[in-house]
Amino acid sequence: MLALFASLRAGFRSRLAFQLEVLALRHQLAVYQRCPTRPRTRIADRLLWAWLSKTWVGGRHALVFVKPSTVIAWQRRRFRDHWGRLSRGRPGRPRLAKAVQDLIREMSRANSRWGSPRIVAELAKVGIDVAKATVERYMVRSRNLPSPSWMASERWQRQRW
Repeated sequence: MLALFASLRAGFRSRLAFQLEVLALRHQLAVYQRCPTRPRTRIADRLLWAWLSKTWVGGRHALVFVKPSTVIAWQRRRFRDHWGRLSRGRPGRPRLAKAVQDLIREMSRANSRWGSPRIVAELAKVGIDVAKATVERYMVRSRNLPSPSWMASERWQRQRW
């Protein structure tokens, strides 16, 4: 009786639905043959089931080894991961353009007495907005030691006499 009902129902279904059911059942059989003790699904298996649940409306009754809610959870996770990857950019602030880095180095080389606030002000005059810490990062450091102040020079003179 059950077989007769199943065959009548199969006659009224579309060919596409029948082919999708065959695909689903064969895939489950392949997963069972691959892992006889406990079926372990791979990413490709999950993608197939997520695709089948989207395209095949009546596919939930063909799921044997996976709950339909699990397939929906896979879809949601895939959707979340996909948009998470797309929206993820480089963390932190964007890098300063190479031309601006070179300009800061050139300004600090040419004007060794200028500090970072002066360079920031000069860059702001031409429309380049950078922070003081950024300028300090790219400034050229002086290799020679600064000359002693007049106080140190005076102390040295007193010690000599």
